Amino acid sequence: MNLHEYQAKELLKQYNVPTQEGIAVHNVDEAVNAYKQIAVDTGSKFVVVKAQIHAGGRGKGTLKEVPSQHGVQVVKSAEDVETVAKNLLGNTLVTIQTGEAGKKVSKILIAQDMYYDGPSERKEFYMSVLMDRAKKQNVIMYSTEGGMDIEDVAHNTPELIFKEWVKPGYSLQGFQARNIAFNLGLSGEAHKNMVKFVTNLYNAYVGLDCEMLEINPLFKSADDKIIAVDCKMGLDDNALMRHKNLVDLRDKTEEDPTEVEAGEHNLNYVKLDGNVGCMVNGAGLAMATMDMIKLAGGEPANFLDVGGTANAQTVEAGFRIIMKDPNVKAILINIFGGIVRCDRVAAGVIEAYKNMGTINIPIIVRLQGTNAEEAKKLIEGSGLQVQSATLLSEAADLVQKALNN
Repeated sequence: MNLHEYQAKELLKQYNVPTQEGIAVHNVDEAVNAYKQIAVDTGSKFVVVKAQIHAGGRGKGTLKEVPSQHGVQVVKSAEDVETVAKNLLGNTLVTIQTGEAGKKVSKILIAQDMYYDGPSERKEFYMSVLMDRAKKQNVIMYSTEGGMDIEDVAHNTPELIFKEWVKPGYSLQGFQARNIAFNLGLSGEAHKNMVKFVTNLYNAYVGLDCEMLEINPLFKSADDKIIAVDCKMGLDDNALMRHKNLVDLRDKTEEDPTEVEAGEHNLNYVKLDGNVGCMVNGAGLAMATMDMIKLAGGEPANFLDVGGTANAQTVEAGFRIIMKDPNVKAILINIFGGIVRCDRVAAGVIEAYKNMGTINIPIIVRLQGTNAEEAKKLIEGSGLQVQSATLLSEAADLVQKALNN
């Protein structure tokens, strides 16, 4: 589950991680009031206005409606805040991570300006914590070259990216935190503050069951404070049972609507770019089915696992979700009847088909396992435009014919 920047920063504060202060707002009036409050609190007329979307690259991103405007802007008056807020709110921000479709901006963050000192005194770093699956350990990645061009740094000068691994079951050790501060070229008070920062950041990563935690930029001020100016945080969905208070932070408007709908029906769905819709039970069978579709000359339009207890309701929900994709030219249902009997699945397919009315694309149903023969008879005797297969090769041939017609 991905979080917005302002949500992530509030969680970091609970672990004593210093962050850039800000106020999240939903409309222009709130933005102006937030500016006035921050100006009073900081004594500075400068603030930073940040679009809140689940994507990186906001600083370089541009609005579709106002291409000259970026997703992160520094302003110095209430009038400027009002103008920028009007441009951002309700409009679409396109970044390198959103693709051409972009994402609608529904919230913005009015944040304090961190660049109150001279350029020779301040410094931007990069830091992230994530799982290194190859080593089966958490890893802290960091660099002296933080900011908007960190991708270029990783590509062009990988020697500037440092890594510190932490063994499972262990906390970040003091010598490791000091090594990170040393590699970042810090000394004195800045070194001490970085040691505290990275220790608390790692504790937040573990305590919140994060999948990924990224701070970019990680800022060193002129008075040697270490502050998280931006934050991307992803939480492990499988661990949310331990964090019931965090579930409400989910922003469904930032997610694919079909994937949200699938989740409401306990379906595992991922949209792809192909032309053959898939409905399968079991992740392994789903992967094999997608391979089969490609061998038949098609491209899978989705990954859809209905689980081991498929019934008429889940099958119908799966149908409706797949049918929302205009690129789908055929649907392949591939079910192995182990926990669930094939004849029950067949009855569910028939019932779902009748409830949905006319379906103008070919549907191939391959049922194998318990009561497979009975299931095939049900499908063939239904009078519906549903083609039945027993073998995987038969289903592949039917998919190929459907695509060629």
